[in-house]
Amino acid sequence: MIRKIIRIDEKKCNGCGLCAEACHEGAIDIVDGKAKLMRENFCDGFGDCLPNCPTGAITFEEREAPEYDEKAVKAARREKMMNELTHEQHEGGCPGSRMMQFAQREEDNVPVSAGKPVSRLAQWPCQIKLVPVEAPFFDGAKLLIAADCTAYAYAGMHEDFMRGKVTIIGCPKLDAVDYTDKLTEIIRNNDIRSVTIVRMEVPCCGGLQRAAENALRNSGKFTPWQIVTISRDGRILD
Repeated sequence: MIRKIIRIDEKKCNGCGLCAEACHEGAIDIVDGKAKLMRENFCDGFGDCLPNCPTGAITFEEREAPEYDEKAVKAARREKMMNELTHEQHEGGCPGSRMMQFAQREEDNVPVSAGKPVSRLAQWPCQIKLVPVEAPFFDGAKLLIAADCTAYAYAGMHEDFMRGKVTIIGCPKLDAVDYTDKLTEIIRNNDIRSVTIVRMEVPCCGGLQRAAENALRNSGKFTPWQIVTISRDGRILD
Protein backbone atom coordinates (compact mmCIF):
# COMPACT_ATOMS: atom_id res chain seq x y z
CA MET A 1 0.00 0.00 0.00
CA ILE A 2 1.05 3.63 -0.53
CA ARG A 3 1.29 5.44 2.79
CA LYS A 4 3.24 8.02 4.77
CA ILE A 5 6.37 6.67 6.43
CA ILE A 6 9.63 8.11 7.74
CA ARG A 7 12.83 8.39 5.71
CA ILE A 8 16.28 8.52 7.36
CA ASP A 9 19.14 10.26 5.57
CA GLU A 10 22.17 8.28 6.71
CA LYS A 11 24.55 11.02 5.53
CA LYS A 12 23.00 13.46 8.01
CA CYS A 13 22.56 10.91 10.83
CA ASN A 14 25.14 11.21 13.60
CA GLY A 15 24.06 8.02 15.37
CA CYS A 16 22.93 9.76 18.57
CA GLY A 17 20.05 7.30 19.02
CA LEU A 18 17.49 9.88 20.13
CA CYS A 19 15.08 8.83 17.38
CA ALA A 20 15.23 5.18 18.44
CA GLU A 21 14.43 6.19 22.03
CA ALA A 22 11.55 8.40 20.88
CA CYS A 23 10.01 5.70 18.66
CA HIS A 24 7.50 4.03 20.98
CA GLU A 25 6.78 1.39 18.34
CA GLY A 26 10.37 0.14 18.12
CA ALA A 27 10.69 0.61 14.36
CA ILE A 28 14.18 2.17 14.49
CA ASP A 29 17.50 0.57 15.47
CA ILE A 30 21.04 1.92 15.54
CA VAL A 31 23.13 -0.21 13.16
CA ASP A 32 26.83 0.45 12.58
CA GLY A 33 26.47 3.88 14.15
CA LYS A 34 23.52 4.96 12.02
CA ALA A 35 19.76 5.03 12.60
CA LYS A 36 17.87 2.63 10.34
CA LEU A 37 14.17 1.95 9.85
CA MET A 38 14.37 -1.80 10.46
CA ARG A 39 10.68 -2.65 10.76
CA GLU A 40 8.51 -0.70 8.34
CA ASN A 41 5.31 -2.35 9.63
CA PHE A 42 6.12 -0.89 13.08
CA CYS A 43 6.20 2.71 11.79
CA ASP A 44 2.81 4.37 12.35
CA GLY A 45 3.75 7.47 10.34
CA PHE A 46 3.05 9.88 13.22
CA GLY A 47 6.70 10.95 13.39
CA ASP A 48 7.42 11.03 17.15
CA CYS A 49 11.06 10.61 16.14
CA LEU A 50 11.24 13.77 13.98
CA PRO A 51 11.49 16.48 16.68
CA ASN A 52 14.20 14.51 18.48
CA CYS A 53 16.61 14.43 15.52
CA PRO A 54 19.27 17.13 16.05
CA THR A 55 20.59 16.95 12.48
CA GLY A 56 17.31 16.91 10.55
CA ALA A 57 18.05 13.47 9.12
CA ILE A 58 14.44 12.27 9.40
CA THR A 59 11.67 13.35 7.04
CA PHE A 60 8.36 11.97 5.80
CA GLU A 61 7.77 10.38 2.42
CA GLU A 62 4.88 8.60 0.74
CA ARG A 63 5.79 5.29 -0.83
CA GLU A 64 4.94 1.62 -1.03
CA ALA A 65 5.24 0.16 2.46
CA PRO A 66 3.60 -2.58 4.54
CA GLU A 67 0.59 -1.55 6.58
CA TYR A 68 1.19 -0.50 10.19
CA ASP A 69 0.76 -3.62 12.35
CA GLU A 70 -0.37 -2.61 15.84
CA LYS A 71 -0.69 -6.22 17.02
CA ALA A 72 2.90 -6.98 16.04
CA VAL A 73 4.07 -3.82 17.82
CA LYS A 74 2.30 -4.82 21.04
CA ALA A 75 3.64 -8.37 20.82
CA ALA A 76 7.18 -7.05 20.39
CA ARG A 77 6.75 -4.73 23.37
CA ARG A 78 5.62 -7.61 25.55
CA GLU A 79 8.51 -9.79 24.43
CA LYS A 80 10.97 -6.98 25.17
CA MET A 81 9.40 -6.40 28.57
CA MET A 82 9.60 -10.08 29.48
CA ASN A 83 13.23 -10.25 28.34
CA GLU A 84 14.09 -7.21 30.44
CA LEU A 85 12.37 -8.66 33.49
CA THR A 86 14.17 -11.97 33.04
CA HIS A 87 17.49 -10.16 32.62
CA GLU A 88 16.79 -8.16 35.78
CA GLN A 89 16.24 -11.37 37.71
CA HIS A 90 19.49 -12.86 36.46
CA GLU A 91 21.34 -9.66 37.29
CA GLY A 92 20.07 -9.66 40.86
CA GLY A 93 17.16 -7.26 40.45
CA CYS A 94 14.44 -6.97 43.07
CA PRO A 95 12.54 -10.30 43.19
CA GLY A 96 9.54 -8.40 44.52
CA SER A 97 9.11 -6.78 41.08
CA ARG A 98 9.09 -10.04 39.16
CA MET A 99 5.96 -10.29 37.01
CA MET A 100 3.75 -13.31 37.68
CA GLN A 101 0.27 -14.36 36.59
CA PHE A 102 -1.58 -16.74 38.89
CA ALA A 103 -3.69 -19.53 37.41
CA GLN A 104 -7.38 -18.95 38.01
CA ARG A 105 -9.55 -22.04 37.75
CA GLU A 106 -13.22 -21.70 36.84
CA GLU A 107 -14.24 -22.89 40.29
CA ASP A 108 -12.02 -20.20 41.84
CA ASN A 109 -14.44 -17.54 40.60
CA VAL A 110 -17.34 -19.07 42.55
CA PRO A 111 -18.14 -17.10 45.71
CA VAL A 112 -17.01 -18.66 48.98
CA SER A 113 -20.07 -19.25 51.14
CA ALA A 114 -18.30 -20.67 54.17
CA GLY A 115 -14.95 -21.93 55.33
CA LYS A 116 -11.44 -20.61 54.76
CA PRO A 117 -11.19 -17.37 52.71
CA VAL A 118 -9.54 -17.62 49.29
CA SER A 119 -7.08 -15.11 47.86
CA ARG A 120 -8.40 -13.46 44.69
CA LEU A 121 -5.15 -11.76 43.70
CA ALA A 122 -4.68 -12.68 40.03
CA GLN A 123 -1.14 -11.38 39.35
CA TRP A 124 2.08 -9.92 40.72
CA PRO A 125 3.19 -7.18 41.13
CA CYS A 126 0.08 -5.31 42.20
CA GLN A 127 1.51 -1.92 43.19
CA ILE A 128 0.76 0.70 40.53
CA LYS A 129 4.36 1.93 40.76
CA LEU A 130 5.72 -1.55 40.02
CA VAL A 131 3.24 -3.06 37.57
CA PRO A 132 4.29 -2.88 33.87
CA VAL A 133 2.13 -0.80 31.52
CA GLU A 134 1.67 -3.82 29.25
CA ALA A 135 1.31 -7.40 30.46
CA PRO A 136 -0.53 -10.56 29.39
CA PHE A 137 -2.75 -10.44 32.47
CA PHE A 138 -4.23 -7.12 31.27
CA ASP A 139 -5.64 -8.70 28.09
CA GLY A 140 -9.43 -8.77 28.42
CA ALA A 141 -9.15 -7.86 32.10
CA LYS A 142 -11.65 -6.26 34.40
CA LEU A 143 -9.36 -3.79 36.17
CA LEU A 144 -9.65 -2.94 39.86
CA ILE A 145 -7.80 0.21 40.94
CA ALA A 146 -7.85 0.25 44.74
CA ALA A 147 -6.44 2.46 47.45
CA ASP A 148 -4.06 0.62 49.76
CA CYS A 149 -6.21 1.06 52.86
CA THR A 150 -9.39 -0.36 51.37
CA ALA A 151 -8.31 -3.98 51.83
CA TYR A 152 -7.81 -3.36 55.56
CA ALA A 153 -10.98 -1.32 56.10
CA TYR A 154 -13.36 -3.50 54.07
CA ALA A 155 -13.42 -7.13 55.18
CA GLY A 156 -14.93 -8.49 51.96
CA MET A 157 -12.38 -6.95 49.59
CA HIS A 158 -11.26 -10.22 47.98
CA GLU A 159 -14.73 -11.67 47.45
CA ASP A 160 -16.69 -8.52 46.63
CA PHE A 161 -14.18 -6.61 44.50
CA MET A 162 -11.05 -8.59 43.60
CA ARG A 163 -12.68 -11.84 42.44
CA GLY A 164 -12.41 -12.11 38.66
CA LYS A 165 -10.39 -8.89 38.32
CA VAL A 166 -6.81 -7.77 37.92
CA THR A 167 -6.02 -5.66 40.98
CA ILE A 168 -3.58 -2.76 41.14
CA ILE A 169 -3.17 -0.67 44.28
CA GLY A 170 -1.61 2.59 45.40
CA CYS A 171 -1.69 5.48 47.85
CA PRO A 172 -1.39 8.93 46.24
CA LYS A 173 -0.44 10.47 49.58
CA LEU A 174 2.36 8.08 50.61
CA ASP A 175 3.62 7.38 47.09
CA ALA A 176 3.69 11.15 46.43
CA VAL A 177 3.10 10.61 42.72
CA ASP A 178 0.42 11.34 40.13
CA TYR A 179 -0.68 7.99 38.67
CA THR A 180 -2.45 9.57 35.68
CA ASP A 181 0.19 8.91 33.03
CA LYS A 182 0.82 5.30 34.01
CA LEU A 183 -2.87 4.46 34.32
CA THR A 184 -3.48 6.10 30.93
CA GLU A 185 -0.86 3.85 29.31
CA ILE A 186 -2.29 0.74 30.97
CA ILE A 187 -5.82 1.47 29.74
CA ARG A 188 -4.69 2.69 26.31
CA ASN A 189 -2.28 -0.17 25.52
CA ASN A 190 -4.34 -3.11 26.77
CA ASP A 191 -7.77 -4.60 26.19
CA ILE A 192 -9.34 -3.47 29.48
CA ARG A 193 -13.02 -4.46 29.64
CA SER A 194 -14.03 -2.39 32.67
CA VAL A 195 -12.55 -0.31 35.49
CA THR A 196 -13.63 -0.30 39.12
CA ILE A 197 -12.11 2.30 41.44
CA VAL A 198 -12.31 1.55 45.16
CA ARG A 199 -11.23 4.39 47.44
CA MET A 200 -11.53 5.44 51.05
CA GLU A 201 -13.76 8.32 52.16
CA VAL A 202 -10.74 10.35 53.30
CA PRO A 203 -9.83 13.40 51.14
CA CYS A 204 -6.33 12.19 50.21
CA CYS A 205 -7.91 9.26 48.34
CA GLY A 206 -9.35 11.77 45.91
CA GLY A 207 -5.97 11.79 44.17
CA LEU A 208 -6.40 8.16 43.15
CA GLN A 209 -9.92 8.78 41.87
CA ARG A 210 -8.86 11.86 39.86
CA ALA A 211 -5.91 10.01 38.33
CA ALA A 212 -8.13 7.11 37.26
CA GLU A 213 -10.81 9.43 35.83
CA ASN A 214 -8.19 11.43 33.92
CA ALA A 215 -6.63 8.23 32.62
CA LEU A 216 -9.97 6.98 31.34
CA ARG A 217 -10.50 10.26 29.48
CA ASN A 218 -6.93 10.46 28.16
CA SER A 219 -6.90 6.88 26.92
CA GLY A 220 -9.21 7.72 24.03
CA LYS A 221 -11.31 4.64 24.76
CA PHE A 222 -14.85 4.18 26.02
CA THR A 223 -14.40 1.87 29.00
CA PRO A 224 -17.23 1.19 31.48
CA TRP A 225 -16.23 2.32 34.97
CA GLN A 226 -17.54 2.83 38.48
CA ILE A 227 -16.37 4.29 41.79
CA VAL A 228 -16.96 2.69 45.18
CA THR A 229 -16.18 4.56 48.41
CA ILE A 230 -15.38 2.77 51.67
CA SER A 231 -15.91 4.40 55.06
CA ARG A 232 -13.24 4.31 57.76
CA ASP A 233 -15.32 1.80 59.70
CA GLY A 234 -15.54 -0.55 56.73
CA ARG A 235 -18.90 0.25 55.12
CA ILE A 236 -19.70 0.84 51.47
CA LEU A 237 -21.00 4.39 51.14
CA ASP A 238 -23.70 5.35 48.65
